[in-house]
Amino acid sequence: MDVLEQIARKPVSEVTPKPPEVENWRYASGDIAQLWLDCADTGTNVISEAVLRELDTLLDQIKGEQPRALVIRSAKAGGFAAGADIDGFADLRGDNAVQMLEQGHAVLDKLAALPFTTISVVHGNTLGGGLELALACDHRIGLEGVKTGFPEIQLGLHPGLGGTFRLTRLIDPVAAMQMMLTGGSAHDRKARKLGIVDALVPERHVEAAICAAAAGKLDQESGGLRASAMRTRAARSLAATRMRSESEKKAPNQHYPAPYALINLWEDHGGDPKEMQKAEIASFASLLDSATAQNLIRVFFLRRKLKSDGKGDDGIDHVHVIGAGAMGAEIAAWSAMQGKRVTLEDVALEPLGKAVKRAAAIYDKKHLSGVDARDALDRMMPDPDGLGRARADLIIEAAPEKQDIKEKIYASLADVMKPGAILASNTSSLRLTDLIAATPDAGRFAGLHFFNPVSQIPLIEVVSHDQAETRTLDRLAAFAASIDRLPARVTDYPGFVVNRILGPYLMEAMVMLEEGKKKEEIDRAALAFGMPMGPVALADQVGLDICLEVARSLRKNLDRPMAETPDWLEDMVNEGRTGRKSGRGIYDYDKGEDPPNLPDGDPPENIIDRLILPMCDAGVECLRKGVVKDVDALDAAVIFGTGWAPFRGGPMHYAKVRRNVARRLEALASEHGDRFAPDAGWSSFG
Repeated sequence: MDVLEQIARKPVSEVTPKPPEVENWRYASGDIAQLWLDCADTGTNVISEAVLRELDTLLDQIKGEQPRALVIRSAKAGGFAAGADIDGFADLRGDNAVQMLEQGHAVLDKLAALPFTTISVVHGNTLGGGLELALACDHRIGLEGVKTGFPEIQLGLHPGLGGTFRLTRLIDPVAAMQMMLTGGSAHDRKARKLGIVDALVPERHVEAAICAAAAGKLDQESGGLRASAMRTRAARSLAATRMRSESEKKAPNQHYPAPYALINLWEDHGGDPKEMQKAEIASFASLLDSATAQNLIRVFFLRRKLKSDGKGDDGIDHVHVIGAGAMGAEIAAWSAMQGKRVTLEDVALEPLGKAVKRAAAIYDKKHLSGVDARDALDRMMPDPDGLGRARADLIIEAAPEKQDIKEKIYASLADVMKPGAILASNTSSLRLTDLIAATPDAGRFAGLHFFNPVSQIPLIEVVSHDQAETRTLDRLAAFAASIDRLPARVTDYPGFVVNRILGPYLMEAMVMLEEGKKKEEIDRAALAFGMPMGPVALADQVGLDICLEVARSLRKNLDRPMAETPDWLEDMVNEGRTGRKSGRGIYDYDKGEDPPNLPDGDPPENIIDRLILPMCDAGVECLRKGVVKDVDALDAAVIFGTGWAPFRGGPMHYAKVRRNVARRLEALASEHGDRFAPDAGWSSFG
């Protein structure tokens, strides 16, 4: 039994009594006192106002007892602490935010000033506020597998409980700044190399490491020569200039103020921890008031809501994928990586071989260890004879977007699938209603729409139809969550939600190209709005053949006018120029032609409105038709399915903030045609 299990099972009589108001900590007194963070009613520790208030009380008690050392660690098996309690500060503003931050800093300062050795033992996720708590201790002992980092930048913030000045004083300040600016993490060996943890040990050696730290025998790394040099304003200014330049490439100051606030904070005050602490509090409170932070915090909650839709046991151990093309191969590789047993079927052997190579490349890109990559590959079995059909709990059909091909596959499963197994289609352009008749059991058939590339895009649309059983949909949502994807529950509708909203964005870009606008101009305008990729580049990424199929489907099945697809696009697809996957699309990748990755400094407003506002309009249509349950679910699906400018909070949130979208659509309709005519749902939206 490891130490975590021991403390979890310790009788109350063996734990030192604590004040009655303390609910989130366990305390064991002694020569080496031990504090265990154990947040009540949750499986994950977070650093909340209550956690810090209780710690303040306990520190007074422990200081009076004068132990030789104090050890702080977590009673949760999953990690030390996942970060700050975002629920607790999301609505804070102005003076209230400053006051709460000052109180939190006072508690960690009290911990840092204790007259005896303090040691934090960290394991698993040690992030944000959890890492700031650990940094306030004299020593940090990391257990193998620990993950440290400051992800606050992803919320439009920077560390706010002392992380900015404690990390830049502890390790190489440039490396510390890079961690905070990117939100990147340092896993166990990297954390040790950087000096974030003073020792990295397996669980069985943790007590010996604690004793060594208490006896002053644990060596600590210093920040090195660069740390000393960076205490001068001139040196920091040079480094800060480079940091601003690098940040601008990925997070323009216009949209993401947090990186630049952090750089200014360090440049101005990095030589004086006390002044940097004061400035950190003021800067964090100011950022918390910004629209960017509030929208990114909203996105955090949207992600959490999607995850909650996938709760429960999926009952799916074995997945059988039919079709080893790009999508099928990625689905199989990702499912195997997440622990599922997978069989992959195709009518030809060559795609199966390519699928195995693709899987190996994905595992390498995801930094799987040799053992983990081998185990994942062992779980993914090429199955040219389709033997897995009869044993699978879930069959995912990822065949070409041809109704007759899919119907033949479904008919061949009629007497093969085991009782209770689910059949799911990865179709992106066909209506499930048109496929139901060919399925063995309509109740256990639904859509499971992955996005390309599966290993990078976190969303899966779980698509219902009138005859689908609730249990089937619940299991598919739980399956999505079990393979670390976000399930978006939608109904059967042309393009479902994501492609219905993305379609006009891509199609309008094709119309603009037909008008003679340059592809780079169109893509740079979208980047300036905040999209992660311009529509022309995205069309190449998705595949021009797939874009063409989605465009045809939308035009055929929607009762609203859509942009016509230029003839040259169909010609390109017929010639095999399908985009990045073929080496040639609208951009010629074989000749080294890459899409722009920097925005236009002064983009034409008309281009942005023509690209973006039809997406908002399609969203209103989806809400009116009940394709998705509410605004939050729609915004979440589009953000996580397309990367839609997250700092704007999603297309519907953007429309609410902008307010004049319907009127602007009317103006565009008079100028460019009925495809811009606002949906009837605008009258009740707002």
